[in-house]
Amino acid sequence: MKTRLVSLDVLRGLTIAFMILVNNGNEYSYWPLHHIDWNGWTPTDLVFPTFLFVAGVSLVFSFESRLKKGESKSSIFAHAVRRSIVLFLLGLVVNGYPFFHLGTLRIYGVLQRFAVCLLIAAVLELWDRGAKSKIGVLVFCLIAYWIIMRWVPVPGYGLPGRDIPFLDKDANWVAYLDRHIFPGRLYEGTRDPEGLLSNLPALGTAILGMLTALWLRAERATRTKCAGLFAAAIVCLLLGKIWGYWFPINKKLWTSSYVLFAGGWSLLGLAVCYWLIEIKKWTRGWTFPWIVFGSNAIAAYVFSELLAPTLWTFKFGATHKSIGQMVYPSVFGKVPDAAFGALLYSLAFVAVCFLPVLVLYRKKIFIKI
Repeated sequence: MKTRLVSLDVLRGLTIAFMILVNNGNEYSYWPLHHIDWNGWTPTDLVFPTFLFVAGVSLVFSFESRLKKGESKSSIFAHAVRRSIVLFLLGLVVNGYPFFHLGTLRIYGVLQRFAVCLLIAAVLELWDRGAKSKIGVLVFCLIAYWIIMRWVPVPGYGLPGRDIPFLDKDANWVAYLDRHIFPGRLYEGTRDPEGLLSNLPALGTAILGMLTALWLRAERATRTKCAGLFAAAIVCLLLGKIWGYWFPINKKLWTSSYVLFAGGWSLLGLAVCYWLIEIKKWTRGWTFPWIVFGSNAIAAYVFSELLAPTLWTFKFGATHKSIGQMVYPSVFGKVPDAAFGALLYSLAFVAVCFLPVLVLYRKKIFIKI
């Protein structure tokens, strides 16, 4: 079987484009383009886990291809370590740009979570390429995290659900540890949505992607694979929703129910793309922009994260206004519906981010980390 799926590339591209879209909205944006404040979810809360899920799928296919070419496990592991270091450092650059206040520089972030989870995922895949060990680690991650968050007393606060509200915003193990490890460096002051402990269930998201890759690379009919994706999506959605009654779906804490629920949506997205592209062969026209985005996804993300503060931070001219402050009111601010104006701005921002990756794609330059 071929080790690269166009449907996977399309899903990756769709995900990174939507991630850029929602990251560059504002207070006027439609509610689906905002993160939920705490428990619950919106479509925006499904973006990051889908990107991590896709990375898990890609990792398995990549390792399989490299091992078949005769590359040693030690060289693959060394590359995985280098990749994680580069991703982590890129995350620090994104967090610090443009002023790099080292005394308060945020250490956690999206790319940092990628670095940690993908390194551990690489070790798992090199250790055992089968499914049983991955299922075991997945179950451990989700159950262990639930036990810690629900049944282990938080120092100075007490037992969740008895002495303090369960999943209190500040009185939980994730926030407690982060405040003691990186005080003054957290995204929300007293807590961080990419905290250290929540990497444990986030690893589960990557493992769901790895298990999906094992299903797709097996020798079975294409339609059977597609049916399996749809079935797995339904199961994960149901399990996540049911577990959510006891362990609420929460993106900022990356709860175990959230892993399953978001994983279900990721599987559903892949199943739809797989059915349209691999089975129905509907590939003309509509897939192109997403393949372009997906071919240099990390580059597109980093560019977008550096472009946004560039547009809004640096002041020019006698008015001492940034490019964003000059352009937004005169163009998008004149739209009668403020939410629609915000959407148009976000779409324009995505279009601008598309240009450099289009140039890279045309020149057949694919930035691999």
